[in-house]
Amino acid sequence: MGDWLRDQLRRRPLWLNLLLGFCAYMAFVYVPWDLLAKPVAHDEQAWFGFVVHGWAAKLTTPLHGIVYGLAAYGLWHSKRWMWPWAAVYAAYVALSMVVWSFVSYEGAWPSLAIAGATSLPLGALAVALWRARPHFQAERPPLRGRYGEWALVTGASAGIGAAFARALAREGFSVVLTARREDRLRQLAAELEKTHAVATRVVVVDLTAPDGADVLVERVADLEVGMLVNNAGFGWQGRFHRQEGRRLREMVQLNCVAPVVLTARLLPGMRARGRGAVIFTGSAAGRQPLPLHAVYAATKAFDGFLGEALWAELRGSGVDVLVLEPGATESEFQAVAGEIAHAGEPAERVVALALERLGRQPSVLSGWWNWLRANAGARLLPRTVLLLLAQRVMEKRTPPAKL
Repeated sequence: MGDWLRDQLRRRPLWLNLLLGFCAYMAFVYVPWDLLAKPVAHDEQAWFGFVVHGWAAKLTTPLHGIVYGLAAYGLWHSKRWMWPWAAVYAAYVALSMVVWSFVSYEGAWPSLAIAGATSLPLGALAVALWRARPHFQAERPPLRGRYGEWALVTGASAGIGAAFARALAREGFSVVLTARREDRLRQLAAELEKTHAVATRVVVVDLTAPDGADVLVERVADLEVGMLVNNAGFGWQGRFHRQEGRRLREMVQLNCVAPVVLTARLLPGMRARGRGAVIFTGSAAGRQPLPLHAVYAATKAFDGFLGEALWAELRGSGVDVLVLEPGATESEFQAVAGEIAHAGEPAERVVALALERLGRQPSVLSGWWNWLRANAGARLLPRTVLLLLAQRVMEKRTPPAKL
């Protein structure tokens, strides 16, 4: 825990770490206490330098919690939107303290001393946050320079896999594209070579076959693969007892066995070179048992546990590991799984999030709603209730013939 915390704190200067700690304290300790424990009669909140009391203060308290919560989140992740808004908010607080001092003391001389003592440090903080723009808008180091020339993407013929291939080609990677549909891989390879002037290699292989992963490794044995994206996978919606055993076995082979074999075969080279990356495309479905998607959710739980464990094992080795956990995504997944079509997040946005968080954390859930469901539900609800709610949701996405 100490090592992890030190790694996180090294990402920003001391004064920003102190500000982060203050914002976290306000958002998660002081504001909840103020909202839930402080008597209404004693509650006060200041807005633009003017103080409100009682229920007016109580009802506006959550707004302060939201502001400090967003500030803590933005500081922790060095979000671009922190500039200029953090500086603007600090300047607003400084100005508010001046107004409050003059209103409270009706312009008497103590107001000058109080205004100076409170607003000058806050004004200095506003200036410091304004000058901290490079910290919040610093360019991410090029991934190819970090990990090597070649990236291998499984399931690259469509959806998230194709989005990964395009994003990595933009980063300058030469890309190995692998899936079963050769025509789509050839078309994508031609696009990447023309648009980004990178080398590609198309490897047509069936990773549902027991020897599929080994065949793929042999066909890239002459390359130094610096990034492995274990993306290939599929789901199958419906009641377990109505599903064919052969297809379920293929799902486990593709979603679980293939990533294990590929990672085991390619990771030693990354370790020897002291650099590399492995990404597992998991799923928000892997955060809990999922009735009517039982085997798929179980395979994605497997991928999640494997990837996070490897992240811990490989810390400090130069090899980064990330589990990407998207929810519904605009891809062919729903059609292949036999789900009723429903809205999803663009694959390009999911991939951009993964590349942004790679090397910074062990896993990332794509989308606020997915994060809330995965974390709040699992922590606040009894497991039985969570299962039944999940089943109700999945029933709405399952064709009647599969129920």
